[in-house]
Amino acid sequence: MSADADRRVRASREDDSGSAADSPFLNERVLVLVFEFMRWDVRTLCLASSVNRKLRAIAKRLLWRELCVYRAPGMTTALTAGSTNGRRISGGWAALAKLLFFCCGCEPTRNFRGSQRLSGHFALSSRFSKTSGRSFLTTKCRGDLLFVCDPCEHRKMASKKGGHGGDDDKAEAVAGAEEEQEEDIVGVYRGVFKEFSGSRTREFLVRRQVALEDRVCPYCGARVWSMTSARLVPRSAARRLGSRDGRLEYFVCIHGHLHGTCWLIPLSSSSSDEEEGEDEDADADGSEAGYRDGSASSTGEEIVADGPAE
Repeated sequence: MSADADRRVRASREDDSGSAADSPFLNERVLVLVFEFMRWDVRTLCLASSVNRKLRAIAKRLLWRELCVYRAPGMTTALTAGSTNGRRISGGWAALAKLLFFCCGCEPTRNFRGSQRLSGHFALSSRFSKTSGRSFLTTKCRGDLLFVCDPCEHRKMASKKGGHGGDDDKAEAVAGAEEEQEEDIVGVYRGVFKEFSGSRTREFLVRRQVALEDRVCPYCGARVWSMTSARLVPRSAARRLGSRDGRLEYFVCIHGHLHGTCWLIPLSSSSSDEEEGEDEDADADGSEAGYRDGSASSTGEEIVADGPAE
């Protein structure tokens, strides 16, 4: 077990010395060693934390934090830097771990209509970026730190239209255009603020007296604000996502977890090349956080979950 992990275990035991049982299966040091050997497999930790209340308490207090530190050390360091208690994070470590590895899906909202309900799913890999996060901040809120991942693509089949008349060439061209419209792509994305309680974004929401929505955050269960209804969605967010202006919506909960949806438009090869060039420029200033167990790319590195894909 690493020295840092050992210190965190001791500190956790000091906070709640009576929480661990005498059983070796509930010994925190043993559990940390086991999960270190398993490279902090997310699914196994989910199963272990659902066995009983004692294991769930240990996971909530210690194991989910260790998983986040192992899987996303750069992101975790950035989110806890300057905090008076680096062992705590708003919303809890279990919520952050769920945000890292779970796409929450979507359902129609008043600002995002025309999409059917899409179920959430385990995300084998996700790429979180501070550069993408800045695209979601208005000019007056650029001092906030926000990580946002690339959108997860959900393909939605649209209804086909009727037949066409005319010559063969025209019919073939129209049929090809219809083929492209038969399938819409919904992008589902998620992110997290650093110390949202003291952020400028929250200050704006409170100052404007924006009402909380009836829905709750899929990661921590807290109430959320609609940034679209609050008119705090900059145009740069749609450009970053590859979506048309006004064709997106996202929510932020009181703990700073962000989740949203958008209609994605296919990018031409030239557009992709331009976007990659912009991302490379962004990387040159060292603005991206690094993540373990992922392959390097022009927009940072991926957070990858071990284990067999379903």
